Formats: sequence, structure tokens, C-alpha cells
Amino acid sequence: MSTAIITNLEKLLGGPRDGALLRYSLGNEHLKAGDIEQAARRLREAIEADASYSAAWKLLGKALSDGSRPQEALAAYEQGIVVAEGKGDIQAAKEMRVFARRLRQRLATEDG
Repeated sequence: MSTAIITNLEKLLGGPRDGALLRYSLGNEHLKAGDIEQAARRLREAIEADASYSAAWKLLGKALSDGSRPQEALAAYEQGIVVAEGKGDIQAAKEMRVFARRLRQRLATEDG
């Protein structure tokens, strides 16, 4: 199912509907399909289009974490927290704080 959705969304790239939401949606579908690298790429594009898109920061952190890139994931969550707090998106900031804390603990365990 995700493949058909991805194909349909990709047809919209470069058109009038192209933007942060489209790139976020593509990233989300690639993540569901297990294509971590493509998911991270599309989510970064969403953030480039709208740096205040806290949901994109959160999903980028998840994609990077799932892709065994915990340091990059932590950086995405930390930036996402700043963005979310700046726009009053308290729930997203709270969720990213939890994910960031878990990553820090995981990294400390791996280093220790």
C-alpha cells in the first residue's frame, strides 16, 4: 500500500502542492515502508521548506533513531524541542524531550 501512496505523492513533487506537508507525508510513507534513508531525506526537505514544522523534526528524529544514527536523531530532537517551544507546540516538545532522554540513556549505556 505504501508504495502506491509514495508513487502518487512523488507525482506532486515540483508542482503547486509541493511544500513541507508533501515532503513530510513522503517521509512518513518511506518510514512506514522501511526506507529510512529516503524518509530522512524527505523529512529534511520538509524542514528546509518550513523550519518551524515541529512534527517533521519529531519524525526526522524517529527516522534517524530507527536508522541507527542516534547522535543525529538526538540533534534533530533537540532542535525540534527548540522549534516546538518557540511556537507553543507544548505536546510535541514534551514528546521529543522523552525521546531525547531515552536516546541519551541509550548512548550513555553504549559508551559506558
